[in-house]
Amino acid sequence: MPKYAALIYTPAATEGQGTPEEWAQVMADYNEFGEKAGAAGVIAGGEALEPTATATTVHVTGGKGGEIMTTDGPFAEVKEVLGGFYVLDCADLDDAIKWASQIPAAWHGKVEVRPLMVFDE
Repeated sequence: MPKYAALIYTPAATEGQGTPEEWAQVMADYNEFGEKAGAAGVIAGGEALEPTATATTVHVTGGKGGEIMTTDGPFAEVKEVLGGFYVLDCADLDDAIKWASQIPAAWHGKVEVRPLMVFDE
């Protein structure tokens, strides 16, 4: 079956904000999705990401073997931030979209669904 990345985006302005009660509800929603999608055999992996303030962007000037340069934070200023991802093992894109619509971020942010590339061995 094809695999799809479900990339979880939330508004940058609210990243890391919320009361303990709000966070508890968000986590309950994600746990519910995880249990449901896990029981259906859809989740093939995934992780939550630390806030964008912890990011480091890497660039090698001059190409392979060049000077390694790093900057703090994400590469670009954005209105939405990537907060995590799931790898979904689905029959097709329509099935992946059905499951992605149940990820809590789809209700208050966005979930990008993208097929994973398959490399021949």
